[in-house]
This record gives sequence, structure tokens and C-alpha cells, in this order.
Amino acid sequence: MSMNVFDRAAVRRHRDRAAATVHQVADILADAAERLLDRLDDTTHRFGCALDVGGRGVVAPRLRGRGIAAVSCDLSPRMAARAGAPAVAADEEFLPFAPASFDLVVASLSLHWVNDLPGALIQLRQVLRPDGLLLASLPALGSFAELRTALTQAEAALTGGAAPRVSPFPDLRDCASLLQRAGFLFPVADAEDIRVLYAEPLQLLRDLRAAGEANAIIERDRRIPPRALFPAALAMLPAEAGRMRATLRLAVLTGWAPGK
Repeated sequence: MSMNVFDRAAVRRHRDRAAATVHQVADILADAAERLLDRLDDTTHRFGCALDVGGRGVVAPRLRGRGIAAVSCDLSPRMAARAGAPAVAADEEFLPFAPASFDLVVASLSLHWVNDLPGALIQLRQVLRPDGLLLASLPALGSFAELRTALTQAEAALTGGAAPRVSPFPDLRDCASLLQRAGFLFPVADAEDIRVLYAEPLQLLRDLRAAGEANAIIERDRRIPPRALFPAALAMLPAEAGRMRATLRLAVLTGWAPGK
């Protein structure tokens, strides 16, 4: 049995709300999606039907642009609709698709709020046809490390304690073994860093909210944080070229479903 770390109802609410604002971070989401879909150029295999898991309206159009029919799903009905039809509101932990429905699954930045990641990967492998391909990316350990450290230090200085405010992320070294445990062949996990520079530090927090990435940890502190917390934390973040730097470390996963 998996341990519940994330409040899935909160994740759905955040993504429902973000359906109206996610266009504000389209460039970052597109960058992550392109890095993932570039892996398709490394294989001669041809794909006819793909499942886009949580692509926030960015992945499905790119798949269709490659001549691949795409079905999209998202925990949020409003976010699912952004991808265009056909789209389904579905929980990544309880996928409604029949076995062997797709020959490609793409999950771009969409699995990091799942409580049972091994179980979700098993389900993704099961919806793949023999010799089907999984492409997935999710934030790995080290993502937003600067923000996590700054928030912890600032809150400890202000209140004498610190609540969890940044999601826990998997270690890159564990990702390939998770694929193997889920039954994928030739599992590979690579790391790619996306660095974003902000002239206004508070824009980082606005972008996370716009993307539906607000804190959904079950043990989160639900009280209003001290007014000085975020300004104090953001002032601690490292600067680059006169701008505040945030780093998203992507774990890029590839794995093949066993053949017949």
C-alpha cells in the first residue's frame, strides 16, 4: 500500500483553477514538452495513437503536428479540455483505458503529484500495446532547491519552525528502477535542467500558481503564512545576470512495453 503524501482533491482544485491561467507559463511548459518529444527523433519506430497524460494543452497539439493521433487526459476536467477533443477527465492513479489501447504514452510534468508512482507507471505500461513507448518527465530531486532552502531558513528565522512548502521529488537514481519495477524494458532516466531567470522574484510564485503547482502536500500548513515569509525567502535566492534564478531539474524517463 502506498503512503499518501499529496491531497489529490487539492491537486484537482489547483489544476481546475489554473486552466484559466496556464497560458501565462506556456513557454516553460512548451520547453519541457519539446525536450521530451525530441526523444521520438531517436527511434525509427512509428506511432499511430498516443495518450497525453496531463499535458495542459501543450503536448497533444505537438503530437498531432507529428501525425500522431492523441487522446488527452487530466485530473481536472477544465485542464483536459485545453488539449482539444478527444479528451477525458481521469485520475492518473485510476486510468479508465483498456489494456493495449495506445502505442505511445507521453506524461510531461504530470506525475509528480501522484501518491503511488510505481502503481501509476504499471497502469501506463498496461495501456501500452506491445513494443509501445513511454515518455515521461517530472521534477527530480534538486528542483527548486534554492526556493526550498530559502523558505525553510526564512520561516525558521521568523517562527522558529518550518512547514513543508515545496513538494518532495524523486531521486533521479530511483527513476530508472521504478520503470523496471513497473515492467518496462530498456529503462532510461536522464536529467535536464531548465533555468529560469526572474527580474521580479514574486513572479516565480505567480508562475507556479498559474501552472497549477500550488502546495498540495497533505501535511501543509493551512494557516496564512507570515506576511514577511515570502519576501524574506525570495531575497535569499541566488542571482544570475542581475536576476533571481530558479532551477527545474527534469527527470526524463523512457521505457518500452514488452513485445509479444
